Amino acid sequence: MTEGAVYIVDDDEAIRDALGWLFQSRGIQAETFDSAEAFLADWTEDRRGCMVLDIRMEGMTGLELFEHLLERGSRLQVIFLTGHGDVPMAVGALKKGARDFVEKPFNDNDLVDRVIDALTWVAKQRESEADAASLASRLAALTLRERQVMDLVLAGKLNKVIADDLGITMRTVEVHRSHVFEKMGVRTAVELAQLLSQKRG
Repeated sequence: MTEGAVYIVDDDEAIRDALGWLFQSRGIQAETFDSAEAFLADWTEDRRGCMVLDIRMEGMTGLELFEHLLERGSRLQVIFLTGHGDVPMAVGALKKGARDFVEKPFNDNDLVDRVIDALTWVAKQRESEADAASLASRLAALTLRERQVMDLVLAGKLNKVIADDLGITMRTVEVHRSHVFEKMGVRTAVELAQLLSQKRG
């Protein structure tokens, strides 16, 4: 399960072309940019995936582009391509949130594997966000009374006790409980507890 494309930013045309071909040969959508400035000119906030970014480039450096992306709240996973002397800079970037760095000359298969790992992580993150949004939407659909009943059900209280606590009939509790289960997409109190524990997790 992967998601997004790989964005290759390198001012060396031979490396750009080789990497573009490498990723596409493995079924990964790839876009190439000859400078940090060119990437920023094409930037959109919803862009997801992985960036393979050269540290040393003419004009804006890879590190400067990385800083710009951090300021813009980028969700891209960044893998730096580094020469031996750039390793300390790459390590510093890792501390700021870069995903990885690969020294030149690099092993093609190793680089592809690292990009696939990054894209898989991106896909899982989006899935988690979608699940959280779905759960928030379901919780928002509950009435105040249904939330009260749900909280007491989760506390392990029986319908009779819930009715006494809320000053309503047992039949009313049963109706609210049924509505809660239906809106939350569960069949039992155990399933409900498991669903909400994922939200807290």
